Amino acid sequence: MKLLQVAFPLWTLIGVTLQAPSRDKCMCELKNSEKAFPHDKLNMVEKNATVCNGKVTPQKAEELEVLLLGLDRRLAQLHEDVSVLEKEDDGDLYGVLSLHVIHNEMTEIRLLLDKLNATTEEHHRLTADTERQLDELKTEMQELETFDSMQVVKGRRTNQRLRTDLNHCLDKQNATLAPTQPPYGTCSRGPLKNITGPVVQTTGEYGGSYPYGAWGRDPRPEPGKERWYWMVAMTASNRYGHYVRLYHSLYKLIGGETNIANVLIHSANPTTNTIQGPNVVLYGGALYYNCYNQRQVCRFHLATKTVTNVYLPEGTRYNSKGNFCHLDECYPYTDLDLATDESGVWVIYTTSQDFGNLVLSKLEKSEPPTLGQTWRTSVYKLGVTNTFMACGVLYATRYVSKDMEEIFYSFDTVTGKERFNIGIFMNKMATNIQALNYSPVDQMLHAYSDSYMVSYEVIFDLSGDYF
Repeated sequence: MKLLQVAFPLWTLIGVTLQAPSRDKCMCELKNSEKAFPHDKLNMVEKNATVCNGKVTPQKAEELEVLLLGLDRRLAQLHEDVSVLEKEDDGDLYGVLSLHVIHNEMTEIRLLLDKLNATTEEHHRLTADTERQLDELKTEMQELETFDSMQVVKGRRTNQRLRTDLNHCLDKQNATLAPTQPPYGTCSRGPLKNITGPVVQTTGEYGGSYPYGAWGRDPRPEPGKERWYWMVAMTASNRYGHYVRLYHSLYKLIGGETNIANVLIHSANPTTNTIQGPNVVLYGGALYYNCYNQRQVCRFHLATKTVTNVYLPEGTRYNSKGNFCHLDECYPYTDLDLATDESGVWVIYTTSQDFGNLVLSKLEKSEPPTLGQTWRTSVYKLGVTNTFMACGVLYATRYVSKDMEEIFYSFDTVTGKERFNIGIFMNKMATNIQALNYSPVDQMLHAYSDSYMVSYEVIFDLSGDYF
């Protein structure tokens, strides 16, 4: 009787036969009326699901998005360039150079379109394959469910649905308003997502005579100078400069045409208040740079020809004692790096008290300008080749090879958070990059690289998922 009580709940699965060949023995024969569960098939389904998940990744969607953003920027720039050519074509050398630039841009757009088409076709194939695999997985899972005679899976689904409904209800009850402040830096665009290009590369009118220098656009230009570009070359010993070159447009800069005389800081070079080092910027019609032989930032106003000095803290390294470096060499007289972004002018330097780590300070828009809030980082300057600012975030680069530079580090001045895993790579036109300037006017990154003036398109992460 005890054996029958144990076997009875399994009656739906097995058959029970009792035999009593003798008085002192009891034998039980069990017969399974259900099919054996196909464990091999379940393992195969799990393997196929894993393969399917590996093929569909967020990176593939981002790849297409980046290409579309790049194409949009290139087409807008091409339209602007053609409009400028129509207005400013002189029928001579300038027109030929402009057409050459436009031809190069169209070639790059065609290459981008080819890559976009190839990527789109690959995504179509991936979508079709994934859809087919999902249908197969669905069919196989439905077949496997037929083995669930006790409806365990169905019960779990019901429980999961009830749990999800409960969580939705709790979320609504505890809902809070979304923060109004941007979660990264001072702009709503978020952090850097990618750098594309180079878009522009030229040696300009000097044809490679000056390996050290800087160029870019004024983020807060004077009226009528919104499309102007500037360039500063280290004309003495690759270390010193004493004038600013201005160009009415990018094509004037490429062609080396300017009807504006050099804006002289001083007739002699070097001397008091002239430029020391290539890391200079133009903001609000004034040039900001490291003053010759001083731990000071000079502001030279181009219109009034006046110079104002801002002292940096005691212990600030200058006169080539706190340079940007990589394993093979250091860039002389790069102690002070001036940078601009949407909010104004910044200075990046190092001090003896900070043991060579980067220090960042904001230059206040006062009259005269003063040193404002200061942030200290944990990145060692000798391991950095350049820095720039964008949306209140400091970015640092390092040397990878003669063809590649990496943006590897960021420091958010809003949150104080550091990241050492940015991993954005830049293709170089020459071995070294002496200066980097971000232009918030058109979200371009301007590099001065061994006499080449090169620009890159900056793409920001708008997803809100930064970490």
